[in-house]
Amino acid sequence: MSEAGPRATDGPPDEEVIRRVLAGEVDLFVELITRYQQHVGRIVAGHVRHDMVEEVAHDAFVRAYTSLRTFSFRVPFAHWLARIALRSCYDAWRTAAARKEVPLGGLGDEHQQAADRLLAAESGERFEDLVRQRDTAELLHTALAQLSPENRMVVSLVHLEGQSVREAAELLGWSVVNVKVRAHRARQQLRKNLEGLLREAT
Repeated sequence: MSEAGPRATDGPPDEEVIRRVLAGEVDLFVELITRYQQHVGRIVAGHVRHDMVEEVAHDAFVRAYTSLRTFSFRVPFAHWLARIALRSCYDAWRTAAARKEVPLGGLGDEHQQAADRLLAAESGERFEDLVRQRDTAELLHTALAQLSPENRMVVSLVHLEGQSVREAAELLGWSVVNVKVRAHRARQQLRKNLEGLLREAT
């Protein structure tokens, strides 16, 4: 499940716009923002709190503009931009973790039942089915917030979004082996966090 991203149906192709921006027509970067703001918004919204989406998405486009000269033209611009958006999410988590902005508190009956179902899931497929259910969203946000930024990123991509290990490795710029190891450890840690939340609630 790769992030292909949108392609404009009219206007010059992305590559031409990028070359013109690099040649000095900097105002044309707005065209890229217009084409990809929903693409970036969806990525960011899937990884950070709702109140952080606008700020993190803005940061992603600022980074894209300032690093545009590093774009190789060998991959789609949407893919390159997705990596930058993910990096912005990762850095936002690091900042939140440094400030200890981790939501804590007791669980209601509904969340306790959701946690019980998640912890009872033996197979990876069953676990991934459960984490996509709406009633687990708030619970997972709390448990994920207790992971390290690296582990949160990889468990979100592989176990929550269904990216393959290879796709996640390409997006993160990590080796396939690193993603496999981190995904396994992160899933184990996520389960421990859920168990801890259940203990706190009893």
